[in-house]
Amino acid sequence: MISAGDFRNGVTFEEDGQVLQVIEFQHVKPGKGAAFVRTKTKNVITGAVVEKSYNPTAKFPTAFIERRDMEYSYTDGDLYYFMDSETFEMTPIAQSDLPDSFKFVKENMVCKILSYKGNVFGLEPPTFVNLQVTKTDPGFAGNTATNATKPATVETGAEIKVPLFINEGEMIQIDTRTGEYLGRA
Repeated sequence: MISAGDFRNGVTFEEDGQVLQVIEFQHVKPGKGAAFVRTKTKNVITGAVVEKSYNPTAKFPTAFIERRDMEYSYTDGDLYYFMDSETFEMTPIAQSDLPDSFKFVKENMVCKILSYKGNVFGLEPPTFVNLQVTKTDPGFAGNTATNATKPATVETGAEIKVPLFINEGEMIQIDTRTGEYLGRA
């Protein structure tokens, strides 16, 4: 059990059958009246964000989110299969449960699979990935007074913006959280 007075960023707890994670919190002690905790919480399964105030003495059961490293193996229709490196057990995840950043993941990459009480609800791809540029306009020198970019397609099929000097076949590093080009790999 955790009390609302002990809330910190990243704490997960259960309320009304929902698993919530504290994104922001603030202890408020008004001059008149009782103290309270103002929070912004995110439902870890649906992704909904809610602002709510709690009495600091309110108690909630702690929710333990399991994060396991699993290797992306293959796709079969709308199911994506991940293999546990220790038990070699295959776990299917529906395409609807995958984040947008999954477009930067290629086969055999290790991702973190998120589950609560054995039910898989999400995935965290690696923060930085190195991918090969498969299609882009030819690079050229000069005309770099501004941060000019051009579209490029990487080996997973995702399209990102890259600087003008990047050519087809080059390996680049991408931040999967923002989808931005970081540099050559």
